[in-house]
Amino acid sequence: MKTIRIIFRTLLGLTFMFSGIVKGVDPLGSVYKFNEYFEAWGTEWMSPLSLVLVILLCMVEFTTGVMLLFNVKPKLSSWFAFLIMLFFTVLTYISAINNPVTDCGCFGDAIKLSNWNTFYKNIVLIIMTIFLLFTNKISKPAFNKKIELLIIILGAGFIVHVSVYCLNHLPVIDEFPFRKQLGLWNDLPWKKGDTIAKQVVATPEISEVVLVYKDKKTGKEEEYTSKTLPWKDSVKMANIEFVRQDKKIIQPYKEAPIHDFIIYDDTINRTAEIITNPGYQFILAAPDIFKTKKTIYAEINKFVENCDKDSISFIGLSGSIPDDVELFRHEVQAIFPIYNVDETALKTMVRANPGIVLIHNGVVVEKWHWRDFPEYSTVKEKYLNK
Repeated sequence: MKTIRIIFRTLLGLTFMFSGIVKGVDPLGSVYKFNEYFEAWGTEWMSPLSLVLVILLCMVEFTTGVMLLFNVKPKLSSWFAFLIMLFFTVLTYISAINNPVTDCGCFGDAIKLSNWNTFYKNIVLIIMTIFLLFTNKISKPAFNKKIELLIIILGAGFIVHVSVYCLNHLPVIDEFPFRKQLGLWNDLPWKKGDTIAKQVVATPEISEVVLVYKDKKTGKEEEYTSKTLPWKDSVKMANIEFVRQDKKIIQPYKEAPIHDFIIYDDTINRTAEIITNPGYQFILAAPDIFKTKKTIYAEINKFVENCDKDSISFIGLSGSIPDDVELFRHEVQAIFPIYNVDETALKTMVRANPGIVLIHNGVVVEKWHWRDFPEYSTVKEKYLNK
């Protein structure tokens, strides 16, 4: 029983910590997911609370995981884990039936799970928490009360610090060591090194017509194409008979990783022109023009002036309606054009409002949160002179 308890406690602890950290390193992504749920359930009035709820959830999950892993306050941590799992098991069951949002978001963008897979996963986890509750008597704390309190404070403080840092800067997802080798993370679109043209275009379905013939003697069926059908072999053709015509999928249709990314200048589609620019291209992304940081635009205008001197393109993109964008341009006296793109696509592009992306020959070179936007001379020396 003790061995099983240690195994369950460890697995639950690591799962809770992982769930908390993956949401904590991308708090805006989690906010967007919360807002999807609020919109789907008709509770949009809760959207202003999304950020607070995200950070609170990350803190509770991660700290509970730390407590379970290090056997801190066994009874309390077991009850925390059980109540968390009870709430989310019921929630994911309702979501699985109604399917308001296709991806639950329980592991952020790290691991995508359907609502039913999430529910089955939660059933396994809640069984583990129930086992911990019924075996609390055989567990003793590993540390004294002062050390336990210190571990709880350090765990909660760490995840809150990570969340706040990634909120005020860009998510540190790409810097996680060995994430690709271990297969622990689904890459977000627009990461450094991505060729954007490949990300915004769906993979088309490729198929061919096959002719199914049956051997008259053995009854075995075989597929042929118009090119491989042995119509010149009279003996072969005499021994087979046509059965049916099928459609064979060679390459299935695959949606583009970046959905609805189309750059409109009024009614003109400028997507290809921008994302396949053979030179350097700066793109400012402001998903919601009303919530963008206005005070940064004076600095951005100076940056754009230097870009113009070096004949480097600088554009803005916004998800707001064109009339609002035009009013905003006059308000901040923007000296660069701002085109229209789907707001959700821009939220995927960069977790900032505004954020700036540098691409070269269609490949993402670097991204900046508005808080971290450097001087033009620094950017030119590090990136543009290569």
